[in-house]
Amino acid sequence: MNTNELNSSLVAIIQKKQELGQLTYDDDRYDEVEEELHDLEDDFNERFGDYLEDILTQVHDKVCPDTDVLLPTAYLPTQLATDDNTTISAKEGVWVDTEEYPDREARLVLVPNPTRLVLSVGKNVRKEVWKA
Repeated sequence: MNTNELNSSLVAIIQKKQELGQLTYDDDRYDEVEEELHDLEDDFNERFGDYLEDILTQVHDKVCPDTDVLLPTAYLPTQLATDDNTTISAKEGVWVDTEEYPDREARLVLVPNPTRLVLSVGKNVRKEVWKA
């Protein structure tokens, strides 16, 4: 697996999400940017989906075995994370049920720079659970 290409693709999708998030529905460019985003996501899932689904399955088995694995693009945030993961919102990624943090809202987020999966719990916990 070429992790540089994986990382670059993640960055491109997240940047397109940021661009789309800055547009209103009545913007003339909204549909075009949304279509570009869907194309990037489709290409990403086709190219890296099998690899990432294997990784996600392993992480789910360890961290949140009672939660189903979704398509890799479901785990992407709407903005790029900082090195310390502090910019990951508590509402980013896929909700998971984890025994380590019972009765707390936990999410798995796939972030680039470097490519990694982060377990996000509330506003304070950001735990790296896999790194490419």
